[in-house]
Amino acid sequence: MSATAPATSPRRRELLELAYAYVLEHGVADLSLRPLAAAVGSSPRVLLFLFGSKAELVQALLARAREDELELLRRARAAGDAEGGDLLTVASELWAWLAAEERRGLLTLWVEGYARSLIDADGPWAGFAAATVADWLNVLAQAGSGEVGEVEPTLVLAVLRGALLDLLATGEAERTTAAVNRQLALMRGRRRT
Repeated sequence: MSATAPATSPRRRELLELAYAYVLEHGVADLSLRPLAAAVGSSPRVLLFLFGSKAELVQALLARAREDELELLRRARAAGDAEGGDLLTVASELWAWLAAEERRGLLTLWVEGYARSLIDADGPWAGFAAATVADWLNVLAQAGSGEVGEVEPTLVLAVLRGALLDLLATGEAERTTAAVNRQLALMRGRRRT
């Protein structure tokens, strides 16, 4: 960032938040600096000065989205701990957060970043999918006081991620929530036997 403003610049943080709100509504895959700059009350030149390049801006936006993701995981883990720390309780808390209508922009951005990181392994998206999988598995594996191995958290993550993709595609929260709840109940029942 030699020719750009410091990463902690108040103006950079302000524009990052405005740009983040913009991409939550419009997506990031086809991000163009001119419309973004107009929407956030800036100019492409200022954005390039503050972020270095469009790729660095995309990286900053993905990092900002990951901040929200990590906060979600912390809250879900805390809620699960308050209710006994059970993996399936944490999973239920996570799904309730994911299924909320006000999260659709963030989650669409997450899916966009996830998919692009699988295709564009060297660009600004690099590593996003792997990092988010690791984040989620870490929280899920910690649930239940170490009583779960690797398979159960992986299964829970697969259920949540699959239902989330379905929810984002169809908007059918009631159906996808019923499916998640049924799968979590089946897993809970298997544990008791």
